[in-house]
Amino acid sequence: MMNREFTLKKKLTFIGAALLVLAMISISFTLWVTWKLEGGAAAINEAGRMRMQTYQLALLVSEGNKEAASKLIHKFDDSIIALKYGDPSRPLFVPWNKVNRNYFASISSQWNAIKSDLSAKKSEGVSVAQVDNFVSSIDRFVGSIEGEVDYWTNLLHLFQFAMLATSLVATLLIMYVGYSVILDPVEKLRIGFESVKSGKLNTRVKIDAQDEFGDLAAGFNSMTATISDLYGGLEAKVKEKTLHLQERQNRLQALYDLSSFVSREDNLERLAKGFSERIMSLSKASAIAIRWTDEANRRYFLLSGANLPKAITHEEQCVVSGDCYCGQSTGLSEVQVVTFNPKTEAERHCVRAGYKTLITVPILFQQDLLGEIDIFYSDEADLDQDQKSLFETLAHHLAGAMEAVRIKAMEKEAAISEERSLLARELHDSIAQSLAFLKMQVGMLKDELVEPATTKAKKILGELDEGLRESYSDVRELLLHFRTRTNTEDIETAIRTTLQKFEHQSDIHSELEIHGQGLPLAPDVQIQVMHVIQEALSNIRKHSKAKNVKVIVNQSPQWVFQVIDDGIGFLLDEISIDSTHVGMSIMKERAMKIGADLQVEANTPAGTKVLLILPA
Repeated sequence: MMNREFTLKKKLTFIGAALLVLAMISISFTLWVTWKLEGGAAAINEAGRMRMQTYQLALLVSEGNKEAASKLIHKFDDSIIALKYGDPSRPLFVPWNKVNRNYFASISSQWNAIKSDLSAKKSEGVSVAQVDNFVSSIDRFVGSIEGEVDYWTNLLHLFQFAMLATSLVATLLIMYVGYSVILDPVEKLRIGFESVKSGKLNTRVKIDAQDEFGDLAAGFNSMTATISDLYGGLEAKVKEKTLHLQERQNRLQALYDLSSFVSREDNLERLAKGFSERIMSLSKASAIAIRWTDEANRRYFLLSGANLPKAITHEEQCVVSGDCYCGQSTGLSEVQVVTFNPKTEAERHCVRAGYKTLITVPILFQQDLLGEIDIFYSDEADLDQDQKSLFETLAHHLAGAMEAVRIKAMEKEAAISEERSLLARELHDSIAQSLAFLKMQVGMLKDELVEPATTKAKKILGELDEGLRESYSDVRELLLHFRTRTNTEDIETAIRTTLQKFEHQSDIHSELEIHGQGLPLAPDVQIQVMHVIQEALSNIRKHSKAKNVKVIVNQSPQWVFQVIDDGIGFLLDEISIDSTHVGMSIMKERAMKIGADLQVEANTPAGTKVLLILPA
């Protein structure tokens, strides 16, 4: 609908009200001027009668008719009062101005003087000069009133001519307004309907009016446009529907291909990478990031992506929930559309990369939040219901695939754990028991050794006892390593458990410090790291004579593990040439297996520091 500020009803009401107000003003002004003219005429009549009464009073006084003269004096007083205060009932009033007031004051003073003379009986009559002066004053007063009445009469005539001219202009204006507001729009609409009736469906009516006729013209144009679309745009609509169906078919095909891919992929990294590439092609996005989260949903880790800039892949490998738009699905579990503001968010990596819109899709599996899909667009993008449902379905498939990979990893881990437990039982039932038996036999041999025994025999027996004890401790430590869990999600828990067991075995105080936020370690890497830490702790227990051990873990920008003791230390040159120290060689082999760098810093007697630096 058009702007109905000036409707036809309002226009007609305004014109009618204006004419009514004009008529009321003209009638009121005419009545007011007529009333003033009637009052002025009555005042002239009253003043003229005073002239006649003046001569009559002079005659009565000269004849000595006091009673009649007295009555005439009272009438004269009434005339003075009527002229001074007026009489609305007649109507009578003097059109006062400064001249009229002066003339009336002179008449009043002269009349008072005449009454005083008559009352004091200073003379037997009124002098002719006094009467002539009084009558002359009344004539001047009447003349002044007549002049004022003539002014109002001329003003009334002028107003009547003005009203006549106004009536002519108003008539012409009404005729013009009637034509432009009513007759012309009606004619245009009639011509438009005749044109449509003849088959010209693209006819449009142009009426530049903000009233009912403007609405009729807009409705007419909308009707003809709709009819024209219905008759002339059927092919375009069919084509549009065909494209829409084709798009849906393509989405279904992409969904089928994606489902097939995620069902056969068993590696989490390849799964995330292939999924991100496929969803990027399907959504026509500028970049894709797939993040997975820890069990508490506090951190989001970059698992894979497609076409991501280096700033995001390097700086946002780990995002704390709430610090960025990524990771906002915690607690919401719904698709969100975020439009960046370059003025206030210029420091964000995604804004620097030129992205304007972010769509976050939570990865849910049975109401558990596993991660999030972040879809970046270089232009402003919107999300309809079909696209939202598609993204949710894709995320659901990815969640199922991730859960399947996790279950397979757990099954593999369970099999490995079972095998390690079996080996631990075999070691416990065979070698450990044999070593325990030999230890007992050596003890009994010590007790049965008869003096005098040779010094060499005692030394050999002591070394044999010490070797058996060391071997027995190594086997028990190996059994402990076999029972260490390797599927721990966070390495912090595994290290704390290892340190607790270390304190229980060695009575050496231990501390753990963890700094920064980083990507979680892969299970196979975590196993090797734990074995290196355990071997370092074993060396401390066996050789260092330390009282305190500290394990420091730095997670960013790369993983660094430090095992520091306050023991007696050792000389690195001795260790490098001594091939009997198998533990050091095993630690280096494990570090090489995961591409890490192993460093040992030792100074006698300043303790030892073992550094394990993982690749970035």
